[in-house]
This record gives sequence, structure tokens and C-alpha cells, in this order.
Amino acid sequence: MNFRQLEYILAVHEHGHFGRAAEHCDVTQATLSAMVKRLEEELDVTIFDRSRSPVVPTEEGLVVISMSRDLLIKSDGLKNLKSSFEGRLSG
Repeated sequence: MNFRQLEYILAVHEHGHFGRAAEHCDVTQATLSAMVKRLEEELDVTIFDRSRSPVVPTEEGLVVISMSRDLLIKSDGLKNLKSSFEGRLSG
């Protein structure tokens, strides 16, 4: 699991479509789909119901998406930590 995979599932959730999410993330649809599928296999959870259009998250997928959003927010906080140590404010 990596942060990029988490970003991809948030993009799919936001756009409801793998193709538009891939465009948003500047990757091919095949790359994005493969990374999402790999995360689903690693977690042993189906995150998205691909039989519907727009693509919608499963119940378990909603939990994964929520936790992913929290992790990415916290990772941004870690990235900004250095500047706060240097006395610079950022928002």
C-alpha cells in the first residue's frame, strides 16, 4: 500500500469514473485501475462496485475511502512539519 494508491481511490470516488480519475491524476486508466485493484487485493476488500455507472464505493469501500482521506491529510501535515520547525507559517 502506498499514498499514490490512496490518492487514486479518492479520485475515483470523487469523479465516479476510472477514466476521469486517471485524467485527474495524470496517469493512464490502465495504471490507475491496476493500482486500485492491487490495493483491493492487498486489503482483501472490494472498494468499488464497477457494475454501476457512475462507479460507486461498496460499504467496505466507504470505510477505506474515509480512512484514506484521513491518512492523506495527516501525511500533508507531516510534509509541512519542516516549515513549522523553521518558524514559517503555512496554511
